[in-house]
Amino acid sequence: MKFLAFALALVMICPAAGPDSEKTKTMGLRTAPVRLDLYSDFSCPMCKMFHDQILPKVAAEYINSQKAYLVFHEFVLNIPGHEHSREAATYAAAAARLGKYAQVSGALFQSQEVWTKTGQIWPVVSAVLAPQERTKIQALVKDPAVIAEVQNDIGMGAAARVDRTPTLVVTRRGKQTPWSFWGNYELFRSFLNDQVK
Repeated sequence: MKFLAFALALVMICPAAGPDSEKTKTMGLRTAPVRLDLYSDFSCPMCKMFHDQILPKVAAEYINSQKAYLVFHEFVLNIPGHEHSREAATYAAAAARLGKYAQVSGALFQSQEVWTKTGQIWPVVSAVLAPQERTKIQALVKDPAVIAEVQNDIGMGAAARVDRTPTLVVTRRGKQTPWSFWGNYELFRSFLNDQVK
């Protein structure tokens, strides 16, 4: 939830204009010179670390200064320990339809250790929603368009050669470069500074 407060205070989240996944799952201005596509899995401990520690730095340095535009994508890993990832991703995609992606994704990462073991995702999601939003989300998670949206994100990630999470695909002038090494933020920062020049 720390990131949620940070994001709301510092970052303009683009408003929803329709049902596609890129409406409320974004940060920054679409006209920024660099596009960042973040592929992550809510069950992934490294994705939680990225969300909590690295994303605020990227937002502060690149999104807020309009050097980059960020789009969030669900990239469900089909491996042991990620049995509830698709359901979590579907709830997040449904929440995006109501403009609640940041709140739901923040809650999912904050409570990751609990729901990944118990499978109890709904209590985590419902805690950050108003009563009328809860009813809408319950319907949206069954909507074939929302389910297809999650699958589309996975397909886009595969097409961009994403093979682990979190991966940030950096696009500048049509050239895509996937980045998934997060052991040294300064190395990534140096790479991204070259891209935004």
